Amino acid sequence: MSLERTAVRQRAEAVLRRLAGDQARLREDQWRAIEALVIDRRRVLCVQRTGWGKSAVYFVATALLRERDAAAQRDAAAQRDAAGPAGPTVIVSPLLALMRNQVDAAARAGIRARTINSANLDEWDEITAEIHAGTVDVLLISPERLNNPDFRDGVLPKLAATTGLLVVDEAHCVSDWGHDFRPDYRRLRTFLGKLPERTPVLATTATANARVTQDVAEQLGTEPAAPAAPRPDVLVLRGSLDRESLRLGVLDLPSPAHRLGWLADHLDRLPGSGIIYTLTVAAATETAEFLRSRGWAVAAYTGQAEDADRRAAEQDLLDNKIKALVATSALGMGFDKPDLGFVVHLGAPPSPIAYYQQVGRAGRAVEHAEVLLLPGAEDAAIWRYFASLAFPPEEQVRAVLAVLRTDRPLSTQALEPLVDLRRARLELMLKVLDVDGAVRRVRGGWLATGEPWLYDGARLRRVAAARATEQQAMIEYAATAGCRMRYLRECLDDAEAVDCGRCDRCAEALFTPEVSPTALTVAQTFLGRPGVQIAPKKLWPTGLESVGVPLKGRIAPTEQALPGRAVGRLSDLGWGGRLRGLVGEGTPDGEVPDEVAAAVIEVLKAWAHGDDRWPSRPAGVVAVDSRSHPMLVGSLAERIATVGRLPLLGRVSSAGSAGADGPRGNSAQRVRTLHGTLTVPESLAGALAGLAGPVLLVDDLVDSGWTMTMAARELRRAGAQAVLPLALALAA
Repeated sequence: MSLERTAVRQRAEAVLRRLAGDQARLREDQWRAIEALVIDRRRVLCVQRTGWGKSAVYFVATALLRERDAAAQRDAAAQRDAAGPAGPTVIVSPLLALMRNQVDAAARAGIRARTINSANLDEWDEITAEIHAGTVDVLLISPERLNNPDFRDGVLPKLAATTGLLVVDEAHCVSDWGHDFRPDYRRLRTFLGKLPERTPVLATTATANARVTQDVAEQLGTEPAAPAAPRPDVLVLRGSLDRESLRLGVLDLPSPAHRLGWLADHLDRLPGSGIIYTLTVAAATETAEFLRSRGWAVAAYTGQAEDADRRAAEQDLLDNKIKALVATSALGMGFDKPDLGFVVHLGAPPSPIAYYQQVGRAGRAVEHAEVLLLPGAEDAAIWRYFASLAFPPEEQVRAVLAVLRTDRPLSTQALEPLVDLRRARLELMLKVLDVDGAVRRVRGGWLATGEPWLYDGARLRRVAAARATEQQAMIEYAATAGCRMRYLRECLDDAEAVDCGRCDRCAEALFTPEVSPTALTVAQTFLGRPGVQIAPKKLWPTGLESVGVPLKGRIAPTEQALPGRAVGRLSDLGWGGRLRGLVGEGTPDGEVPDEVAAAVIEVLKAWAHGDDRWPSRPAGVVAVDSRSHPMLVGSLAERIATVGRLPLLGRVSSAGSAGADGPRGNSAQRVRTLHGTLTVPESLAGALAGLAGPVLLVDDLVDSGWTMTMAARELRRAGAQAVLPLALALAA
């Protein structure tokens, strides 16, 4: 090793000790990465297990590069020979939680880190000034920020020209073969192309198989700004993915009630504090509520929670004030609690790679951590639902591009009445089209660029097939007779995979699937409680007038429905399975089952006497004219009328398929389809005229909520004093 490299390594070791403690020493691959970045100015991809120290690489490299730049600025002669710009390290990071952890870690190494994100808009000007003044060592940004028009046009050009080191954290997100592909990460190609020659680049991930690794490495090899420069050589450092502290196990339990009962019985045997992952927001909320009712200090953590609430929940777990966070995948990459003692999954993630990423949160600084999977029969249905939100078919994409060929930009809200896509799917599609160059985000919305664009159906089919293979692999993981850690490592193409000697296949299982009768009974009672609220709509979707629907702004109070009730959600742990079998897509029509009718009556009783009870007893029952389940809805309305001794007033009629509140389209499209198709027959209108109270409006499934909203509007306009929506199920 040359004198220069020896000196750099000594400085690197000193910075590491400042970051991680006096006993810290660089791993050999950590040094190889730092050496390649600081001395050779190369591009590096680190695929290393969680807890290996990937963040140490970029913080140590940042400190060394900033020291060199500072010395160069003090010496004019050295400055002329300095290899590279004096700008900050730019870290592209996917989550606010991850950014917060990284800012704290940087401070321990004496590095000044700032972040530009949606939660600190009032600090942007100040931070931008600090960047230009050279006082920021590290700038953390989200991939979405790369295409924010103000940031892209006002900050990014100078930032790219002066970046001292670019870090792509959680780099598997770059690849649509990865388990957590994010289209905004693909914009890094543009950023990479604008970097000055020999600007070092580091990409890091713990969850990349061979195909993802190759894809990310190829994208890192984007040509630099200098046209005559050779294509950069990407150094790939791939290590063993074994986690010696993790003890993996699987418990096959027959129902959601058994799984909740098991947790109530055994949570005290799980070491320290940890994370309980669920597949849906509803499951996270239900599980947290149940465990709190059994005396456990837990908190729910989902993407629907406010940022302040998520921060507070994270801190409570870090401070060991709670036994567990019950979380969706919103708590994933980057959450760093070194002494996390366990990770339990209620339901299996859709791939071994995603599972490995989540269990990697545990056991970083403890000798043993417990990792348990409790798969459910409903897992596959949930995987299919999320798969249905993937990139749309070509005809829908072409329709959006045609609409965007205008002289003025259209916002997502303005697009919704014009295209048949829900907002989340529409936004995903627009991001992909933006990366592909077919559209461009500007102030005020989106514009088509007019550039040729090819729908890569073959690639999308290959990705979908890969997802299906991964789902099957997750099923096989739960059933494997061999070592579980070896199975996960082989799924990530770890060439060093061997039996771990710790999991429930290699050694004696520490936990059994036994559930006490008391815990099971309590869980069954808890999950068997019917009743969730249907929130009324109060605003019309934006842009309806552009498609000839004369509705905008606030729904008139005299035309609104009151808050309603449903038996449960399709995603519920308790009623979800039974309701999916009754009103799910493609299910046969028939009379309402006795147990479901009984649950509806229980919901009505609770509604009559609860704290948020209805304003007065219903005076009649009206059914929605259902296209998919007319017998089910009709029989339910008759049962309610009979038990409640109420008149069955009739049906709100619908033309064609307008009465189906299925998963098609967005809110604007749903209102456009329904407008003018729902009518109140004269006989029903006459009955409403003399009614001295609200009517119950009965339907099978509330998905978008607009069928109920517009049927209630017609009833109110026909003379109903008030409308109380009642459905068997909410879609979510």
